[in-house]
Amino acid sequence: MSDPKYIKGRGAQFNTHNPYLSSQFVKEHIEGIDEEETGKPETEYLTENPKKIVNKVDSPDIGHAYSMNPYQGCEHGCIYCYARNSHQYWGYSAGLDFERKIIVKPNAPQLLEKQLSGRSWKPIPIMLSGNTDCYQPVERKMKITRAMLEVLLKFRHPVSIITKNALILRDLDLLTELNKYDLVHVNISLTTLNEDLRRKLEPRTASSRRRLETIAAISSNQIPVNVMVAPVIPGLNSHEIPHLVKAAADQGAQSAAYVMVRLNGSIKDLFEDWVRKTFPDRAEKVLNQVRACHAGKLNDSEWGRRMRGEGPEAMAISNLFKVARRKHLAGRSMKPLSTSAFRNKDFDQLDLFGS
Repeated sequence: MSDPKYIKGRGAQFNTHNPYLSSQFVKEHIEGIDEEETGKPETEYLTENPKKIVNKVDSPDIGHAYSMNPYQGCEHGCIYCYARNSHQYWGYSAGLDFERKIIVKPNAPQLLEKQLSGRSWKPIPIMLSGNTDCYQPVERKMKITRAMLEVLLKFRHPVSIITKNALILRDLDLLTELNKYDLVHVNISLTTLNEDLRRKLEPRTASSRRRLETIAAISSNQIPVNVMVAPVIPGLNSHEIPHLVKAAADQGAQSAAYVMVRLNGSIKDLFEDWVRKTFPDRAEKVLNQVRACHAGKLNDSEWGRRMRGEGPEAMAISNLFKVARRKHLAGRSMKPLSTSAFRNKDFDQLDLFGS
């Protein structure tokens, strides 16, 4: 039975301390004289106008050299999200603040166009988003992601998108046009087929059924779809790996990959609190199995090892995934992204001559 103090509709159950701040809000008196300001349930949208939107990715574990994020913070509220720690750089908590204080970058499309127009820019696939979900709920109103896709199509620049929201289907027209030049890969995150678990683990995301429908709709338009079984959490969803891969393959996915959960930074405290409140009967088992995959710790930040884990537990998960992929995705693969169609800022003049 879950903890009665559990905050429904949110992943994090409290605000962790931001190590970059010298002070923090605390409740000193039960009568509420010093009531914590961040306790408000409403989501706030904060506007930021950064100087650049395309960022170089230095991690050798990531296959993309650049990423761009139209939003910081994410209302999806996935308790395990590695991006939570990045919210601390903006002066907020990795906990409830990450879900309630969403930073919006309305000038992102203009910054992207400026980047792609530069004479020194060489086309290389960019990940959209890579940090927080570019199709989180606020995108329905802001349409920043859609505007960025329009810029990418204008320049015929390759992009790889990752999301767990069915809102991506709104932009199927742009994805179809990008795909004509082999410019787009779509990655759908599929974590569980158990809706009770999904509602607790990823409270404001599309249901598993809607994600499978999204995979089917995108793949039926011959757009390459990869499914991310991520994160794999031993004791919670690891046993679902064969079912997740099969369900994705049945809907037309071309490939699948997985990532082991790693609870870095403040996420460790958030996840431990969450699992004890939501699954008190098996919380210790889950935590111990996660530790077993990371040399006795809840997190391993070592490149090349952190996303797969090590030890017998991690090896069993790896083998289970390989068997599932071999069984359900044999003979399928993602066609490579192309850079040959890229047009620089002079393409309007070239078009005058029918190029």
